[in-house]
Amino acid sequence: MNIDMIRAAARRLEGHVRRTPLLNSPFLDDIAGRRVWVKPECLQHTGSFKFRGGWSAVSALEPSVRAKGVIAFSSGNHAQGVAYAAKLHGVPAVIIMPADAPRLKIANTRALGAEVVLYDRMTEDRDAIGAAMAEERELTLIKPFDDPLVIAGQGTTGLEIAQQAAEAGIARADVIACCGGGGLTSGIALALEAEAPGLRARTAEPEGFDDAARSLAAGEITRNAALGGSICDAIVTPQPGDLTFPILNRLCGPGLVVS
Repeated sequence: MNIDMIRAAARRLEGHVRRTPLLNSPFLDDIAGRRVWVKPECLQHTGSFKFRGGWSAVSALEPSVRAKGVIAFSSGNHAQGVAYAAKLHGVPAVIIMPADAPRLKIANTRALGAEVVLYDRMTEDRDAIGAAMAEERELTLIKPFDDPLVIAGQGTTGLEIAQQAAEAGIARADVIACCGGGGLTSGIALALEAEAPGLRARTAEPEGFDDAARSLAAGEITRNAALGGSICDAIVTPQPGDLTFPILNRLCGPGLVVS
């Protein structure tokens, strides 16, 4: 995983992804006691940065492989990102979603043309379900974070931050990213290392599901005790990814935990 892959993803995403702005509010500055800038990826296609990774992965497949379809597992944001990318490429998508995912996210994923398969996140293994269906139907599995092409797509967020920060005269800053498995944070960290070394990526997680923060403190991957029960459904993952954690461990500061 390297900066060249992120730059290649940026070329594939050009004309298909929204370049979200970098916004500042004096009210936030007053509350924080410092300048705060926000990159609203909620304005991205499908409502999150996940479209970047979805398009990056689907667009990189060989046409003959892509035509057979793709499969992904997600509580909603990766689901919609992959489903929309598949729809725009005119290929089938199967999305495995936890039965307790927000109803709206399930409905939106179906509305984007994907076949949705529900599972119980407390008792069933989504990785096993996805692997079995991928083999049975000859679908390409696109993992939500531990996939080089997905990390590369999410890393284009970091390329934009680096350029926008330079335009705003920001030379040093912490860049706080919501962190589940670490695809977004690790991609941003790699992009900043190459393009804006004065900016440091930081992980942010909810209390009780702070596997990235605890893993960074320990220097090795640690798991969450619980697999569900937080309103932050999109970033409740068991542990950081095997591909993402070494990047986080090398480039990110201590993790942040939010009540």
